Amino acid sequence: MLLGGFCSDTANIWNVLGYVVTVIKIVIPLILIILGMVDLGKAVVSSDDKAINKAVTSLIKRFIAAVVMFFIPTIVSALFNALAIMGSTEQADYNICVQCVTGGTCDTSTALGA
Repeated sequence: MLLGGFCSDTANIWNVLGYVVTVIKIVIPLILIILGMVDLGKAVVSSDDKAINKAVTSLIKRFIAAVVMFFIPTIVSALFNALAIMGSTEQADYNICVQCVTGGTCDTSTALGA
């Protein structure tokens, strides 16, 4: 029986962090894409070919940044899973942290196997 670990003891904090990560994954990419579209709209209205090319390049870069921002939590989680060399007790506690941060909600009873 697992008595608890760092992640299970601080599950509420990880749960709040999960909500923050979810909001960041949605809001920042939206802001980046909207700003790029506004810049492109301004360039099209000005009818300057050089400004339009610059705005398109900026929009593409912002779109790529938005996609990367959206997938950063998934990439970090995959890296930690690939590098995980833990015993069963530590793995169960780690799974609580991952579930809380990535899912937005955490249930310590199912993660601990109780």
